Amino acid sequence: MGKFKKICVFCGSNSGKKQIYSDAASDLGRELVERKIDLIYGGGSVGLMGLVSKTVYDGGCHVLGVIPTALVPLEISGHAVGEVMIVTDMHERKAEMARRADAFIALPGGYGTMEELLEMITWSQLGIHDKPVGLLNVDGYYDCLLALFDNGVENGFINPCDRDIVISARTPQELIQKMEEYIPMQVKLVSSKSWKVDKPSA
Repeated sequence: MGKFKKICVFCGSNSGKKQIYSDAASDLGRELVERKIDLIYGGGSVGLMGLVSKTVYDGGCHVLGVIPTALVPLEISGHAVGEVMIVTDMHERKAEMARRADAFIALPGGYGTMEELLEMITWSQLGIHDKPVGLLNVDGYYDCLLALFDNGVENGFINPCDRDIVISARTPQELIQKMEEYIPMQVKLVSSKSWKVDKPSA
């Protein structure tokens, strides 16, 4: 049995222009199934979201999609995959995903994917959570972003030890292995209650 029971995957609601992105989404889904890891994701049934969720669902693992009401008609085409939780807005979506997941992985995606990824990195930096954050750097898609992080360290905007928060690899197998070996920083700058990660009481 591996270290993680549930992994949250951030990814695009588009498939991208290269087949390798779709292949990577399916490969990640199969790797989660192989390791008996359940999926938490953005709830869409289209693009890379649809591929990774359908692969995990068809493989017999649980799939939970968390999606804001406004995005339901845009990102769910036909039948939804697995269990769907409809929330009020993007803030509640991220809080629910963060609360439920043991780790986070970003596949290639656009602004939304990168915004979710960067928020989880920031939460880790602040000590709000100590869960691994991984980048599946398919075909070098995230090379420029990783170079930007390195530039931030070089210019004194990112602490060198905080650069280690971001775990990257080019295959799902290597990425999850590295995430399982990740040792979080012990520094806790703020309370986890700084963001409403826990579900508020009714």
